[in-house]
Amino acid sequence: MRGRFAEQLSERVLVFDGAMGTVLHVAGNSLDRALPELNLANPELVSTIHESYVAAGADVLLTNTFGANRLRLAEHGCSVSARDVNLAAVRLARQARRGVHRTIFVAGSVSPAVSAARRAGVRADERAGAVREQVQALVDGGVDLLVLETFGHLDELVEAVRVAAGVTDLPIVAQATFTAHGTTPGGQTPRDVVKALSALPVAAIGANCTVGPQHMLAVLDELRDATDLPVGVHPNAGMPRRTGRRFTYPVARAHFGRYARRYAERGAAMIGGCCGTTPGHIREIVARLADLRPRVTRPVAAAVPKPRPAPPRSPLARRFARPEFVLAAQVTPRGEPEDATRLGGAGLALVRGGFGEAVRLERLAGVDTITTVTAWDRSLAQLQADVLGAHAFGLRTVVCETGTPVPLGDYPGADGIWEVDSVGLIGLLAGLNAGRDHNGLTLATRTAFHIGARVNPGAEDADAELARTKAKIAAGAQFLITRPVYELDNLARMIAELSGVDIPVLVSIAPLSGFAEAEYLAYEVPDVTIPPRALSELETAGERAAAVGLALAAELLDGARELVRGAVVVVDEHPGKIESLLRQQKSSV
Repeated sequence: MRGRFAEQLSERVLVFDGAMGTVLHVAGNSLDRALPELNLANPELVSTIHESYVAAGADVLLTNTFGANRLRLAEHGCSVSARDVNLAAVRLARQARRGVHRTIFVAGSVSPAVSAARRAGVRADERAGAVREQVQALVDGGVDLLVLETFGHLDELVEAVRVAAGVTDLPIVAQATFTAHGTTPGGQTPRDVVKALSALPVAAIGANCTVGPQHMLAVLDELRDATDLPVGVHPNAGMPRRTGRRFTYPVARAHFGRYARRYAERGAAMIGGCCGTTPGHIREIVARLADLRPRVTRPVAAAVPKPRPAPPRSPLARRFARPEFVLAAQVTPRGEPEDATRLGGAGLALVRGGFGEAVRLERLAGVDTITTVTAWDRSLAQLQADVLGAHAFGLRTVVCETGTPVPLGDYPGADGIWEVDSVGLIGLLAGLNAGRDHNGLTLATRTAFHIGARVNPGAEDADAELARTKAKIAAGAQFLITRPVYELDNLARMIAELSGVDIPVLVSIAPLSGFAEAEYLAYEVPDVTIPPRALSELETAGERAAAVGLALAAELLDGARELVRGAVVVVDEHPGKIESLLRQQKSSV
C-alpha cells in the first residue's frame, strides 16, 4: 500500500476524511477529555464515524490518534496505555474499509507531542521520545502512511519528521497550521516551512486546521509556488462559535465544496477537512471533484478560450497614471443635484451609500465615483450579482470592505450571512476581471474593476494589520485607502513597510468638528490616534473649534503629499468650508 499511495498521489486528487474530534464532540463528548481514549472506551462510535467517511467517498482515513501520545494523554489525566490506544485506532480504521471495492488508505495521525501551553516546559528529547513511541505503535498496527498534522512550530515539525523517518520508511505527510495572517503560530511562512522540510524524507507537504476555506487558498498558492512536492490542504469549516457547552462551525457544505474545486484547480494533490467538517462536507468535495480526479496542475480556465478584453481603465486609474496629487471628496449622497457643489471641485467622490447612490451621483452631478461595497449579510452569489450589475451601469472603481454587522434586537450574535470578508471580496472582483465567476466558471467577458481596499495605519497591532494588508494586495487589491488619520507618523511607518509593494495609497482625512469629537475618538474608539496638540488646540478653541479642525486637516493634507498619491477628504459635515480647502489644495499641486 505504501507504494500505491505514492503512485495514486501522482495521478489523482486524493480526498482525505474530515474531522474526528469535533464529530465526537457533537456526539456528546467533552473536548476536555482525551478523545483518542474512545478507541478503547467507545469503539462503536469511532467505527461509525470512519464508516461514514468511507460512505462519503474518502480515499484516506486518519486514525483517531491526534494527541494519542503519553504526554498528551497525561495532560488530560488519562492513564491508559498510549500503545493500546494507537493499536486500537488503527484496527478500527482498517475495519472500516473492509468489503469496499476501491483503494482506501489508513493514515496514522500524529500531533505535536504536547499542547502549545506546555511546549516551553517540555524538553526536546522528551517530545521526541513520545512521538517515537506513538509512531512505532501506528506502524505496528498497520497504517499505510503517517500524517503529522497541526504543527504550529516549525522546529517541532522538523523534529517529528526526523523521528518518524528513523522508525519507518512509510510515506510521511508533513502538515503545518497557519493563521489568517498567513504564518504559523510560531511566525513561519509557507515558504519557510517548505525550505525546512526540503531536505527531509517527506512524501508530501500540507496545511490543516486554524483557518477556513478562503484563507487556506492563499496558503495553498504559497506552498505550491515554493515546492514541487505534492501539496495538501485541510481547512476548518470556518471559525467556531460556542453555544452553551458546544462548539459549532458556520461553513456550509456547498461553500466548502466550491473551495475544494478551487484547490484542485490550483494544483492540490490532497484535499480534506479539519475541525467542524463532517461526512457531508467530504461528500460535497467528492462530488465537486468528480470530473477532476485525474490531477490538474494548472487552473482549468487556462484550457478554455480566453474571454474578450476588458473595457477601458477606471477614472481613478487614469488619475494615478498622471503625476499630480489625486484629490477626492467622501460624501453620503442625498441624490440631489446640489451634491456637486459639495465636492469642492475635486471631480472625484468616494460614495458611502451603495452602487445605486453612486450611479445617481454620477448622473446628477457629473463626477466620477469610488464606491464602497461590504461583504457582510450577503452570499457570494448576491455579491457577484451586485457588482456585475454595477459594472453594467458603468461603475468601475470599488473599495472592498468586510463591514460591521449591527446587533439585531435580542439576538446580537445573529449577524446575517458572511461567506467572505474583504479579502474574499477582493478575490471575487479579481476573478471577474480575469473572466471567472465565483465558482471558477469562465465568463463571456471580463470586468474592468479597479479594486481598492481599506488599511488602518493606526491599528494597535501594526504587524497584524500589515499582514492583512499584504493579503489584500495578494488577493488582487490595486490601491489602498486609509481609515481617517489625524497624524502622519503611523502613516509614514506603514508606507515604509509597504515600500517594496508598488501600490498607490490614498489617505483619508476627516476634519474634526470640535473637542468633544476629538476626545471621543482619542479615548473611546480603538485604533485611532489623536495627537495631544490637536486635543489641546480644540479644547481651547471655543467657538473657533470647527475652523481649528479645518486648519489641522489642511496641515495633514500638506504633510501627506510627500507620503501618498492622493487624499480623500470627508465633506459631509462641512461642505461649504471644505470646498475652499479642497480647491486651495488642488491649485497648490
